[in-house]
Amino acid sequence: MYWNGGWAWMAFMPLLWIALIGLVVWAVVRLTQHSSGRHATEPRWTAKETPEEVLDRRFASGEIDADAYSEARKHLAAHRQVPP
Repeated sequence: MYWNGGWAWMAFMPLLWIALIGLVVWAVVRLTQHSSGRHATEPRWTAKETPEEVLDRRFASGEIDADAYSEARKHLAAHRQVPP
């Protein structure tokens, strides 16, 4: 009489482990997305930078010097397409 419900625990335990592992994976993904600087609810495709923003960011971080920055700005302005 003592082991009558044992089969239910044997069926339940794998489901419990799958749920626990899924929760850990979800938490890791959620935390790494949030630490990338975007809001967790903001999709990645909405955070696209314009060429000017990329250039500004690279200049601000010191990747390019003032001469390269001004040349690139002139080049971008000259080749900007005018909307119809």
